[in-house]
Amino acid sequence: MTINTLSLVLHLLSAVVWVGGMFFAYMFLRPVAAMQLEPPVRLQLWVGVFKKFFPFVWLSILFLPLTGYMMIFEIWGSMGNTPLYVHIMNGLGMVMILMYLHVYFAPFKRLKEAVTKQDWPEGGRNLNIIRKMVGINTMVGLAVIIVASAGRTLI
Repeated sequence: MTINTLSLVLHLLSAVVWVGGMFFAYMFLRPVAAMQLEPPVRLQLWVGVFKKFFPFVWLSILFLPLTGYMMIFEIWGSMGNTPLYVHIMNGLGMVMILMYLHVYFAPFKRLKEAVTKQDWPEGGRNLNIIRKMVGINTMVGLAVIIVASAGRTLI
């Protein structure tokens, strides 16, 4: 396996784990948890889910830029030779990373503190912020997948 093939595999797996995890959480877990669980249990569930999921997101935000830039320089030699769709993918990926960093260091931190203090209204406010940001990040992630897979023909 060449370094470029390994980079592509790690890049794709990282994207699938991150975007797929957000899609599952937003589209399936969130609505069922909201319908079936009272706020204290629901908030504790989400803290537990995020604690399990976020280490994989950290790996994704490490591997995605690293492998992406490795492929760019291996295939095109420089950013200046890179096609527009790759620049769009790169820019949207950076937006996703910045959104994740905000979620992790602000509302998720406050959510954990609220659950520890059993301050359910404050926990709910922060979970709602996370919900909105994950929804946006999921849409951006799906857009990145479209650009990555069809960008050569779309752009």
